[in-house]
Amino acid sequence: MESYHSLKQLRLDLKQEKYSLKSVVEHYLKQIEEQKHLNVFLDVYATEALAKADELQEKLDSGQPLGKLFGLVIGIKDVLVQKGYIVRSSSKILEGFESQFTGTAVQRLIDEDAIIIGAQNCDEFAMGSSNENSAFGPTLNAADNSRVPGGSSGASAVSVQAGLCMASLGSDTGGSVRQPAAFCGVVGIKPTYSRVSRYGLIAFASSFDCIGIFSNNIEDNARILEVIAGHDDYDSTVSREEVPNYADHLQINKKLKIAYLKETLENEALQSEIKEATIAKLDWLKNEGHQVEEVTFPHLEYLLPTYYILTTAEASSNLSRFDGVRYGFRAPEAHNMEIMYKLSRTQGFGEEVKRRIMLGTFVLSASYFDAYYTKAQKVRRIIRDETREMLAKYDFIVLPTTPSTAFPLGANRDNPAEMYLEDVFTVQANVSGVPAISIPNGVDAQNLPIGLQIMTDVFKETELYAFAQYLMKS
Repeated sequence: MESYHSLKQLRLDLKQEKYSLKSVVEHYLKQIEEQKHLNVFLDVYATEALAKADELQEKLDSGQPLGKLFGLVIGIKDVLVQKGYIVRSSSKILEGFESQFTGTAVQRLIDEDAIIIGAQNCDEFAMGSSNENSAFGPTLNAADNSRVPGGSSGASAVSVQAGLCMASLGSDTGGSVRQPAAFCGVVGIKPTYSRVSRYGLIAFASSFDCIGIFSNNIEDNARILEVIAGHDDYDSTVSREEVPNYADHLQINKKLKIAYLKETLENEALQSEIKEATIAKLDWLKNEGHQVEEVTFPHLEYLLPTYYILTTAEASSNLSRFDGVRYGFRAPEAHNMEIMYKLSRTQGFGEEVKRRIMLGTFVLSASYFDAYYTKAQKVRRIIRDETREMLAKYDFIVLPTTPSTAFPLGANRDNPAEMYLEDVFTVQANVSGVPAISIPNGVDAQNLPIGLQIMTDVFKETELYAFAQYLMKS
């Protein structure tokens, strides 16, 4: 048996009794075991997944109605909680913590007959662009084990890339789904902010965080978003906007207006092969009769500073709850309350998380609040308005997902500023709150995957999926 690249094909094979659902799950468990060196899964739910497979097989055999995601073998990033299961955010600070409830997105997967096979490694508290910041070691890129898979949802991307499961849920705060998707040659979406409930997602930066989806194809990705999106009484920030049947509308029936950002293609850091692949796709669109125009986005240079000022501020606030008092890691040598706080947080958090907490605390301090945080909020509004104005004139904005293909392990570990630049093309969607998707766009000379990113206006995921499908078939 080979790993499935399509839920539709799996369901067809199950109905024709080519395989049992249990044998499918056993195949994925075997793949996970054989590729343990990739360091993808922190926990594998083997017993539970096999039991779920038996339960769903009985449902199929007895002719009962099947859920939208029946049989989908899916993994979840280690920032999404499920009742009775350990969740760590790939951090020592949450050592031994067992969730007391199940997050909305995860519960909706279960309710629609998906099979959750395990929890996947990530950068600690979703802070990173390489999956090297995990307390449990880095995840390796399946295309080249000497390369990073991207971050922070790197392991979730690799699990799909390496055939360890059919799809994964990750989180995207500044590109943490799209960048790994590009590095690993899979599909990865960040929906509109508020499209998916964040209830049960351990927060990094609450006004940026989005639950995203990795898959091998557009249709599966769309089906999953149909299930997890929508209003939720447990999250006051989630939208009441109706959730369409995205997967039923994957056709393009008109000529489109498409913009590409001059500053991205002229960026000095852009790898030549990514530039060529992006231009080739734009040229193909022109030849197909679509209107493709160059536009300028003069505030591109302010995206990263704005993003890092605001996200570190929110991280400083959100991560204050991890203190060693109520749950998780507590420094054993602490002899009073003050020392316990200091030692537990010093020993429990990794270097990158501590760096961002300190940066965030600094920009929120009384002396610097207006100079940094308030100004960054104003710039964020300008960037959002300019992005939305551009998307009022054009159907889509097309740009590279990343400035380079997957870089070697350790290459940027000692240079945080260089690592932060990896997000230069992805943070615009998070700062603006618009949806964006990364799709495969060929490989470079070293056979490393290249990603193409597409952005559109808020709540236009239907059109985004259709356009992505169109481009992937080109």
